[in-house]
Amino acid sequence: MSSPHFTYEPVGATRENLTACPPGFHSLHVRSRIGEGEEVFRSAVETLFTWRMHRAMGVGIETDADRAAPGVDVTVSLAGLLKAPCRVVWTLSEPRRAGWAYGTLEGHPESGEEAFVVDRTGDGTVWLTVAAFSRPHKWYTRAGGPATRALQHAYAHRCGTTLRKLSGQNT
Repeated sequence: MSSPHFTYEPVGATRENLTACPPGFHSLHVRSRIGEGEEVFRSAVETLFTWRMHRAMGVGIETDADRAAPGVDVTVSLAGLLKAPCRVVWTLSEPRRAGWAYGTLEGHPESGEEAFVVDRTGDGTVWLTVAAFSRPHKWYTRAGGPATRALQHAYAHRCGTTLRKLSGQNT
């Protein structure tokens, strides 16, 4: 059995540019303050890479891997009804910046790529950036129009709130 193919080009575009948005796609860029300091940064990165943030949001995660890594397939599900197959396309791990992105595979209701990057600025503030480019791939996401994009933005904001709580920063 062959593995599913990506439903978009250019695969990996968010790695070099989190604001990348190929023609014909909608962009998403949400930056949330997580907290401050090295401990918060390390906690946020571990929480992100081990799928814990997604699971804490009530999103189903099906994968054979304990951590996000290039080539890892993951199916995200919502309320057990919507299945969204993806594959991790890149990861990065630097002293002050770490994250990963996954791209959509056949069967996903959208077509595109979504990146999750935690960074620690010079003043020690820790941020989560959720960046994506996408377009509808199924009839029901096309029919959803602006409402679908509004849900994507709400999801990205919730990622920040959830990661802040899991990293010990409740403010």
